[in-house]
Amino acid sequence: MSTNISKQKRNDLINKIKLIKNHIAAAKQDKNTGNLLTYLSELEKEINGKKYGLVFEEHEEEIDQKLKTHTPVLSEEKDLFIDNGGQMNFLIEGDNLPALKLLKKTHKGKIDVIYIDPPYNTGNKDFIYNDKFIDKTDSFKHSKWLSFMEKRLRLANRLLQNTGVIFISIDGNEQAQLKLLCDEIFGEENFIDNIIWDKKSSAKGVPPKNMMVNVHEYIIAYQKSNGFKFVGQERTEESGKFKNPDNDPRGPWRESNIKSTIKQIDQAFTIIDPNTGKEYTNTWAFSKKSLERMIKENRILWKDTLPKQKEFMREMKNENMAIRSNWGVFDAQSTTVFLKGLLPDTKFDNPKPIKLMEYLTKVAVRKDAVVLDFFAGSGTTGHVVMELNKEDGGNRKFILCTSNENNICRDVTYERIKRVIAKEKYQASLKYFKVGFVSIDEQLYYEYADQLLKHVRELVELENGINFEGNNKIKIILTDAEFEAFSGNVTELKKCRKIYLGHDVLVSGVQEKLFKDHEIEINIIPDYYYKELES
Repeated sequence: MSTNISKQKRNDLINKIKLIKNHIAAAKQDKNTGNLLTYLSELEKEINGKKYGLVFEEHEEEIDQKLKTHTPVLSEEKDLFIDNGGQMNFLIEGDNLPALKLLKKTHKGKIDVIYIDPPYNTGNKDFIYNDKFIDKTDSFKHSKWLSFMEKRLRLANRLLQNTGVIFISIDGNEQAQLKLLCDEIFGEENFIDNIIWDKKSSAKGVPPKNMMVNVHEYIIAYQKSNGFKFVGQERTEESGKFKNPDNDPRGPWRESNIKSTIKQIDQAFTIIDPNTGKEYTNTWAFSKKSLERMIKENRILWKDTLPKQKEFMREMKNENMAIRSNWGVFDAQSTTVFLKGLLPDTKFDNPKPIKLMEYLTKVAVRKDAVVLDFFAGSGTTGHVVMELNKEDGGNRKFILCTSNENNICRDVTYERIKRVIAKEKYQASLKYFKVGFVSIDEQLYYEYADQLLKHVRELVELENGINFEGNNKIKIILTDAEFEAFSGNVTELKKCRKIYLGHDVLVSGVQEKLFKDHEIEINIIPDYYYKELES
């Protein structure tokens, strides 16, 4: 019998803390004893919270310090609005940590699919932490990266709906650590698979010293719960290896085994080839009655060794096929060439292959899904969502978030989305938001609330995928004065179908009847839009 020594040590510490707490609780109570009990509870929680399989040094980012004294808000860059019909999509410029905190207000439990391509932390100037590149000599490079990822993934988990899924691109440098981190955050039981894809078809060039060339990367997949299911790969004659060499009027077919792999030998029986009289005795996957019917319908292929059946494509129960976890080769060079042609003055390193993202979207994303990418980079996720909607008539929506380091958000992500919408005539619209901050230091509540009030419109638009500007059918009302003015405007009342009402705006019985008579739907804006987020 094995003994968990670490668990024994933790239990011993917990028992000692409990004894100390009992002694303090029995003593005369004052401010100090209360503080001591609080400190001990925090210590107890920390000891019990040891991470299974993964312990790392926690680090604080500059943005963490900022968020202690400031509340994140969104402001719209109205001159960057793209109105081309279709679904409303969003691009958020700013650090993704405050952006995720804002999304927790608008999209908690509402996101269907998250795809991210975070920095791989290879030490080759790909990971910036507190405005500094983390190189290979940094002894805390792994723990800094894990701290950075943990905060964002915990928020991401809260955004996923119960049937949601997250896909994370990574290479071998942090794959093992990321897997353990995700086991803790999403639950080991919700791990789907390590999807493997190849960046190269062969190991060309000068061989390395160890004679091993890495040609693959990973996409780690976790579901929120057991409710997620892949759309699957479209079943075609080619993908399913269906053919019709004998011009069977029932259409394309493929060979399939009829021998059972689980039945016992005493369950064997004989079937006879009606053309040759040859007998075949074995354990079959079908009953004798079913096989006799299949023989009459000319569904059995009589082989020298073992008969097989004709499996017709049109009779397959599932429209789509299951997918493998090894996806083969996806060349990124074509995407680099595409971006160079689309944005000739912009350089962007290591974009994800468009074909890879198209395949991921096709097999995993429903036609009405909301897709979030908070490491948006060059905007491939948004591009692919729009392309797939065009192909199959879907209503998928995307939310992208990226920093504006080297003007990437404005000059690359936004510009790419703008240009492909125009070039491909996508039925899609886009709002451009920037993350800002409202100070909570030494402010009176009403001053602080007034500042947040100025940015509520953006949150309502983000949550509902709408645009208030120039839209007479919807209206946002945040004050009693605005509500009184709107209630008295007959022209606006006749046009309006829905209003979004501030939670503290007072509505009289007369006004309620007025809106009911005009068939105007009232939606109350949640009060947490006006407050600091809970932790």
